[in-house]
Amino acid sequence: MFDFFRKYNKIVMIFLFLLIIPSFVLFGVERYQGSGNEEKVARVDGLDITKPEWDAQHRIETDRIRQQSPNVDATMLESDALRYATLERMVRDRVLAAAAAKTNMTVSEDRLARLFAQDQGLATFRTPDGKFDRETFMRVTGRTPEQYEASVRADVVTQQVLLGISGTALTPPALVAATVNAFYDRREIQVARFAPESFAPKVTVSDADIETYYKDHTSQFQAPEQASIEYLVLDLDAAKKNVVVNEADLKAYYEANHARFGTKEERRASHILITAPTSMPAADREKAKAKAEQLLAEVKKAPGSFADVARKNSQDPGSAEKGGDLDFVTRGAMVKPFEDAMFALKKGEISGIVETEFGYHIIEVTDIKPAVVPPFEQVRATIESDFRAQQATQEFAKAAEIFKDTVYQQPDSLKPAADKLKLTIHTANNVARTPAPGATGALASRNFLSALYEGDALERKQNTDTIEVGSSQLAAGRVTQYTPAHPVPLAEVKDKIRAQLVTERAAVLAKTEGEAKLAAWTAKADGATFGAPVTVSRIDAQSQPLPVIDAALRADAAKLPSLVGVDLGTQGYVVVRVTKVVPRTPPTPEQAQQESAQVGQSVTAAEAAAYYNLLKERFKAEILVPKPADTLPVAAAR
Repeated sequence: MFDFFRKYNKIVMIFLFLLIIPSFVLFGVERYQGSGNEEKVARVDGLDITKPEWDAQHRIETDRIRQQSPNVDATMLESDALRYATLERMVRDRVLAAAAAKTNMTVSEDRLARLFAQDQGLATFRTPDGKFDRETFMRVTGRTPEQYEASVRADVVTQQVLLGISGTALTPPALVAATVNAFYDRREIQVARFAPESFAPKVTVSDADIETYYKDHTSQFQAPEQASIEYLVLDLDAAKKNVVVNEADLKAYYEANHARFGTKEERRASHILITAPTSMPAADREKAKAKAEQLLAEVKKAPGSFADVARKNSQDPGSAEKGGDLDFVTRGAMVKPFEDAMFALKKGEISGIVETEFGYHIIEVTDIKPAVVPPFEQVRATIESDFRAQQATQEFAKAAEIFKDTVYQQPDSLKPAADKLKLTIHTANNVARTPAPGATGALASRNFLSALYEGDALERKQNTDTIEVGSSQLAAGRVTQYTPAHPVPLAEVKDKIRAQLVTERAAVLAKTEGEAKLAAWTAKADGATFGAPVTVSRIDAQSQPLPVIDAALRADAAKLPSLVGVDLGTQGYVVVRVTKVVPRTPPTPEQAQQESAQVGQSVTAAEAAAYYNLLKERFKAEILVPKPADTLPVAAAR
């Protein structure tokens, strides 16, 4: 067959050309690029959010969380709840951006400059001479300064959208009182509990009952589908092992970075400062300079008097009383003109007049600690580790291409990729579609596990695509054995069903008995048996179930004492005797002010959320994927 292609390759090429070109015309180039098949997960103001965009944003957020909290549970980061919360935030940002655009909101250059000046994080990217280190910023943040500026503008503008609502919220005293009292209202109660355990001996469960329950609730007794798998992980550590190191490279690295492996030169200096900030009038600056020149002449004439002259004349409050002593410093600790002059002097020498933004200085170097650079052999291990780490990123990029190509081109085995890249083939059993509690690495990645259960990976046990499972972490796997979901045999769950039926029926008996006692004690209080009185509230439940607290607080305070019944389901039944209202201890003025502020914050959040919901309707925002049961709440305003 291959001989045929070699012999008639021109004919084959023409045939393929005639076959492919019409399909481009009929269906569009985007079908071949894949963009036409991107799943839409949300829509705002007529614009779609696609699954790749969602995945990318969630990856950015999880990477940031991993950097801030390296020990975070990886399973949580890939949970449906957290992924859905990411999508909700994306929708929120787009809704607020659309509202800002419609109202033509902008951010002035002056305000933006003030924000940047106040941002302490940006200060770390400035060099000693005050310039912004663009390359370091891009390497650390993964964004260009222009992208960062655009994101700050967008954040400020979207905050302005909600500020008109959140900045005008009102919390009158009556609202504060009603809200606070809902938490602090107290009742004295007595409880008579009818526990299912007390009625369990009266319950009889037959084998027929168990079999009937099993047949009626088959879906409750399903063993989930599981797979045995093997998989590869390519990360920076694996790439680092493939870095080829030779002595020449290490010595060149040592020469280029030797200062990092030792101690920098340190200098101890004293100075006399005559302050003259650049904002000072020129005439006053000339007087300050003349004063400095006079003092310079004094110390040049009698160098041993430098400390005394500094104590009497220096206008630097931090060092004057110490004779001008600044202790030991390295390069980068002082402003550049001062530093250049100090490091140009020999021990015991006194400088001329040095002008800085603070004024005029006279500097004396009192001691020098030379830089100490350890020999190459002493730091070779450290150099090799640093060199491997530096080269690992480049090696990872090359290895990633080999990894992707090999697992794709040889889909029936992971061994070729493992052999090429010297990777270990890992195995795992009982792997489900979702991460197991406590899972780590690739097994904690929802995307990786989903790929194992899709298409050829499951049906033909071929390699999955290469999946990004973390920052600089790629994985590919294949299913070696698959067990579909199946009913658990009755024999294995018989005892569980029996216990469940006993609990349910005992709870029914407990409720029946409790309701009978409630009716009897309501008609005639004599003979009622309750526990000791306890005082409860919503913030101090005294170990009582929440339904008991709610029932006690809803009882008519004008008709106490009174009895109420509370059905706790499988936990039994409770008759509650509400005896009296217990007044709250009046709060201190500080506590009352704090409570008012907390209620105000809640009202502000509620109004902002209501306005955001209105904006969602206005801009026809909708999420097109199902909402998971364990969804996390996302505030409308940050």
